[in-house]
Amino acid sequence: MPRVLTRSVQGTTHEPYELALIDAAEEYMGIVVQKLGTRRGVMVKMVNHGSGRVRLEFEVPSRGLIGYRTEFLTDTKGTGILTHLFTEYRLWAGDIVHRTTGALVSDRHGRVTGYAMINLQARGQLFVGPTETVYGGMLVGENSRDTDMDVNITKEKKQTNMRAAGSDAYEKIVPPLRLSLEQSIEFIRHDELIEVTPQTLRLRKRHLDQNERKQHAARQAASSDAGPHE
Repeated sequence: MPRVLTRSVQGTTHEPYELALIDAAEEYMGIVVQKLGTRRGVMVKMVNHGSGRVRLEFEVPSRGLIGYRTEFLTDTKGTGILTHLFTEYRLWAGDIVHRTTGALVSDRHGRVTGYAMINLQARGQLFVGPTETVYGGMLVGENSRDTDMDVNITKEKKQTNMRAAGSDAYEKIVPPLRLSLEQSIEFIRHDELIEVTPQTLRLRKRHLDQNERKQHAARQAASSDAGPHE
């Protein structure tokens, strides 16, 4: 996950800030202000000439813009324009929520089946398609809830007759979401990585083993509860 370079100034942490310049349709102004507000952005200027579009200027921490471009294009239906440039280092603005959803994580090695995909589609958006090879710890989708879920996306339907498996299943499968490198960088959390190969991009957990992930999460929670005394 991308991290900004901070500076220590007289014992306090400072982070880079940017000036974000936005040109968007007036009807999307509310969602833009709301989303940047959750990312510690502060609107410093607004220009509305009555043409149906508005120009907005925000001062926002650089880390608040990580992952926002794709979200911005979605919120403005692809019609918004966003540019930003570094201004200065300022006092650390506080926590920023990066991703509110969890991940669907493969619990084993194997090939994706249409039968398993149909059963998992209700859980969230999948990143892989039928017959693709996955492995334990690989992210195969985005969970609609805020927690990670280990899933078996290689599960096969038990056959009760000689009919070909999956002949009907493929018609019900929602096409997987193919993330670009930029989208992948925006998506991952601190405990996730991106594998870049000549053929494809894969998202995975830093710790592939389920037990290792649980132990690491427990240590992180204990460290957080202990505070600065540990």
